[in-house]
Amino acid sequence: MKLQPLEFEKPIVELEEKLADLKRHSRANDINFDSEVQRMEGKIEETKRQIYENLTPWERVQIARHPARPYTLDYLQLSFSDFVELHGDRLFADDRAMPGGMAMLGGVKCVAIGHQKGRELKENIKRNFGCANPEGYRKALRLMRLAEKFGMPFVSLIDTPGAYPGIGSEERHISEAIAVNLREMMVLRVPTVAVVIGEGGSGGALGIGVADRVLMLENAYYSVISPEGCAAILWKHRKHAPEAAKALKLTASDLLSLGVIDEVVSEPQGGAHQNHSAAIENLKQAVARNLRELAKVPVEQLLTERYEKFRRIGEFGGG
Repeated sequence: MKLQPLEFEKPIVELEEKLADLKRHSRANDINFDSEVQRMEGKIEETKRQIYENLTPWERVQIARHPARPYTLDYLQLSFSDFVELHGDRLFADDRAMPGGMAMLGGVKCVAIGHQKGRELKENIKRNFGCANPEGYRKALRLMRLAEKFGMPFVSLIDTPGAYPGIGSEERHISEAIAVNLREMMVLRVPTVAVVIGEGGSGGALGIGVADRVLMLENAYYSVISPEGCAAILWKHRKHAPEAAKALKLTASDLLSLGVIDEVVSEPQGGAHQNHSAAIENLKQAVARNLRELAKVPVEQLLTERYEKFRRIGEFGGG
């Protein structure tokens, strides 16, 4: 997929185009422009550093939504090995927005599931734009219980703007499906790791997000509502989405300081979409390390610490 630059990336693109023109001119006229090329390359690297080290929350939201980012199936097929997809919730249907199954990670057998978006219209329709229906969350619950039955850790990859809010979804009790998952994940008797890999929107994200360790990619976001939705409520117009993104404290660094997540997984410069292999390897190492650490913890201690971890969120220390 050809990467389309985001608005804040345009200065980098302009410099890269000037560099390409300079190199073409050098070859066409057999003139040595090595010093100018070196100077331009240095300027490009410095511009990248300044931009990507000072991203605003809204700019990180834009990166989190980039259609070229690795999606759940990319991670399941490349971070994990021997992935075998399992289908259906055994109640209604198979939700293509929530693929999952059994896999290996770092030599450990596990069960993994996550939200899946599409990169073009046909696939997005098939995947319902990453918005799962009740059957998706009930499939996730079925796989959680499978993991518990066979003593395998459970890994979830979160990437959704939210659960699907359609009429059929409401008729089949989407809120109840998510609520049951919240309850059951809290008492699941195996190690659990959740990773926000892109968008982490509202209850749709929480439905597979209760875990012993909650990780988050550097440019992902995790929030009770989208910046546009927040702007529409507070300012009556989505043009205020950048202000809403800042107010929501939805970035990985914000959430780590608030204790909502446990670890930030670094991304390649510019975002995971710039270098899939590096992003996938970073996630693999982070999840495998956390699973190894959790495997050493007795089950009863695991459950106690999981409960206390979520009880601490939102506590205030002042008077």
